[in-house]
Amino acid sequence: MDQPQKWTETIEDKHSLFDLKLKEVWKYKDLVYMFVKRDFVSSFKQTILGPIWFFINPILTTIVYLIVFGRIAKLPTDGSPPLLFYLAGVTLWNYFSSALTGTSYTFAGNAGIFGKVYFPRLVTPISIVISNLMRFGVQILLFVIVWGYYLSKGEIHPHWWWILITPFLIFLMAVFALGTGMIFSSLTTKYKDLNMILGFGVSLYMYATPVIYPASSLTGIFKKISYYNPLTGIFECFKYSWIGVGDFSPLMLGLSTIIIFVIFMIGLVIFNKVEKTFMDTV
Repeated sequence: MDQPQKWTETIEDKHSLFDLKLKEVWKYKDLVYMFVKRDFVSSFKQTILGPIWFFINPILTTIVYLIVFGRIAKLPTDGSPPLLFYLAGVTLWNYFSSALTGTSYTFAGNAGIFGKVYFPRLVTPISIVISNLMRFGVQILLFVIVWGYYLSKGEIHPHWWWILITPFLIFLMAVFALGTGMIFSSLTTKYKDLNMILGFGVSLYMYATPVIYPASSLTGIFKKISYYNPLTGIFECFKYSWIGVGDFSPLMLGLSTIIIFVIFMIGLVIFNKVEKTFMDTV
């Protein structure tokens, strides 16, 4: 008598919209590693300087901000060294914007792979966030070097709990980029116009975030609105802990944390709903 066949994997159409599928994602951790390696290596292919570009980008951007916003516009930096102030903002912003942009093209950019083989779709945006995290690690090394220089000169007075808070801030940025990216990725499968708006929207969002200016320079209604920007609490906390300046309060970071996780859950629900039918519209 034939023994009943045992299946190692069962693919079901029906599942909870709130199902994170973390156990399934963990089974495909090798695939996450392969995607991260692919994205990281592809960044250096056919380039002369290779990983040095990760340093060149924040250096050039910081110099431009220093000239335009520091020397010409004369925006305040709360008394901190302008070079270090702008470099801190650029380092954080580069990670968030690249992770957000990458995850927002999850469905459109991987339709060929999704249509041929099954794996948890959440693997792709997670791998994008992690691969950008590796780039962020290279760029923050540059920030630490400059930070150490100003620290040795006694021009900054950091709060030493930055050792504890920094991993949490990076985690919040990753979750925010992942959640927002999943929302845009899901919507762009049906509304292609969002692809055109996204690039402009991300650039515009930078000016609504305290990257080139401190939150303390805002007044009135603009200051109140800035508190509801999830990145405001993250950027201000980072600068306050590392440089010792900024309009930071635990309440601000707590509000950012709540908003980020709400956006993440919304993105997860939309992503789980769209992944079942996106091949019909992409």
